[in-house]
Amino acid sequence: MLESLRKDSLRIFKECLKAADPEEAIHRFVHISEDYLFVEPDIKIDLHNFDRVFVIGAGKASAPMARALESILGGKITRGLISVKHGHGLNLARIRVTEAGHPIPDSSGLKATSEMINLLQPLGANDLVFSCISGGGSALLPSPADGVTLEDKQMIT
Repeated sequence: MLESLRKDSLRIFKECLKAADPEEAIHRFVHISEDYLFVEPDIKIDLHNFDRVFVIGAGKASAPMARALESILGGKITRGLISVKHGHGLNLARIRVTEAGHPIPDSSGLKATSEMINLLQPLGANDLVFSCISGGGSALLPSPADGVTLEDKQMIT
């Protein structure tokens, strides 16, 4: 009986981890068919309506989410940029991954923020943007308000 409970508990635990996996979640809810992108439960996007597709993001889970989008959208992605915690980067084909400080924001995060703003500013109505945001994004894309320095944010954090 005890051995059966252990096996059941382990199986349940593994299924919970799988359900919470960010890459698995994207694959579970996003798919493409005949140039239509479906996001469950009820979003249908005609990719013919867009000239370019971008993927941006920040957070500790943004790299696996972006990897899932790359596997789904492939060459339809024009470009992308995500910011992850140092040591959590992945090699992606179309989306550039930067690493920055977490939980303490750093100058790498400031640079990533500036690059992301520069990437997004010229976009228009015919551009589609996917945003992969997860925990830690606020530290990984810092943008101090006027009069506040990075050092101020670091000290407060």
